[in-house]
Amino acid sequence: MKAEIIAVGTELLLGQIVNSNAQFLSIELAVLGIDVYFQTVVGDNKNRLLEAIRIAQSRADVILFTGGIGPTEDDLTKDALAAALGRALHIDQLAMDHVQRFFDDRKIVMTENNRKQALIIEGTTPLSNDTGLAVGIAFADEDKYYIVLPGPPREMKPMFTDKAKPWLQQHVLTNEMPLYSKMLKFAGIGESLLEDKLIDLIRSQTDPTIAPYAKEGEVTVRISTKAPSEREAMVKLDLLEKTIADILPENLYANIDVPLEQLIVDWMADAGLTLSAAESCTGGLLMESITNIPGSASMFVGGIVCYSNDIKKKLLNVPSAMLEGPDAPGAVSREVAEVLAEQVRMIGDTDFGLSVTGVAGPGYSERKPVGLVFVGLAERGCKTEVYELNLKGTRDNIRLRTVKALLYRLWRRLEERKVATPLEGSALQ
Repeated sequence: MKAEIIAVGTELLLGQIVNSNAQFLSIELAVLGIDVYFQTVVGDNKNRLLEAIRIAQSRADVILFTGGIGPTEDDLTKDALAAALGRALHIDQLAMDHVQRFFDDRKIVMTENNRKQALIIEGTTPLSNDTGLAVGIAFADEDKYYIVLPGPPREMKPMFTDKAKPWLQQHVLTNEMPLYSKMLKFAGIGESLLEDKLIDLIRSQTDPTIAPYAKEGEVTVRISTKAPSEREAMVKLDLLEKTIADILPENLYANIDVPLEQLIVDWMADAGLTLSAAESCTGGLLMESITNIPGSASMFVGGIVCYSNDIKKKLLNVPSAMLEGPDAPGAVSREVAEVLAEQVRMIGDTDFGLSVTGVAGPGYSERKPVGLVFVGLAERGCKTEVYELNLKGTRDNIRLRTVKALLYRLWRRLEERKVATPLEGSALQ
């Protein structure tokens, strides 16, 4: 069963609002076993909307509309759809009563154009609007199924969930199997290398399917299958997950959609471990990523943003000989990253200390290239490790990728030492 989503509104084309409705509906339809093949955005123009309807009718079985059903002249979705199908529009009395009550309760005079929000196409099922005024509709015409929903997400989402979804299940989905998915989260590996490692699985995939998605510094792989029940689906998905985990054991960190920093915070908090950080070129971005996670106060003691050499010397005891002079390694060096990590760990009396020093750009620093970064990882009672990163991209890209790379190193250290109990349901057992 193929579906197309048509989002109506010139404001979408102008970029004034983001089409979050299409994302929500695509996820919901996938769970129902309806495959979204196309998403169309069309402005408030009847002729262009009629053209979009004709195209959708040629390639989709289920067509969903969002937006364009309000009271104004440019709300044209129902008019265009009625014209495309040769059906009349009429006022639905229950919907009209709902609109009238809204104005009566607020002692406001209702303008005539608000009657438009109670219009439905003849022969359709009204979808009542519990959070707004405009009524939606659902109906079948020949071998096509149509759903018309309001544009505001606060109205569209409950109408779909409570009204349209049950209608689809009753009229369309008698023979369709739902889609089940798992989100596998990876760190310390880029999308291209991950795909290369999994290329044989990807090329031979039939069911379940494998789909990689990349963000800055991490990759997500969605594995999906259709099955009569969740139990049957999980048997197939668990088997594929194990195969992937065997190929990438050092990079796969979770099997639900959870960020690496949340996993680290939860693990360390559960184990009673503490963390501190010293940041130069990332300017506090590492600490922000940690403290954005609820519960981080129980494991993150604090940190120092040490942009200048003076702060490195005065607060973190970096020797002047390391920072200045013709033979000094300089602030952007393996030696300084090591001292920063060890000193911030000792100052905070924490189990782990992290450090960052490097060149985020846009220009060179200490005659060292943009993207050269050193990150340090100190642990109580263990030898401090420093990792050299050579990163590409904008200043913001380099800073974010640095943070992700250092969090990955901390996660690997926690894994290797078996010091924490995984977050229930999110880490691989």
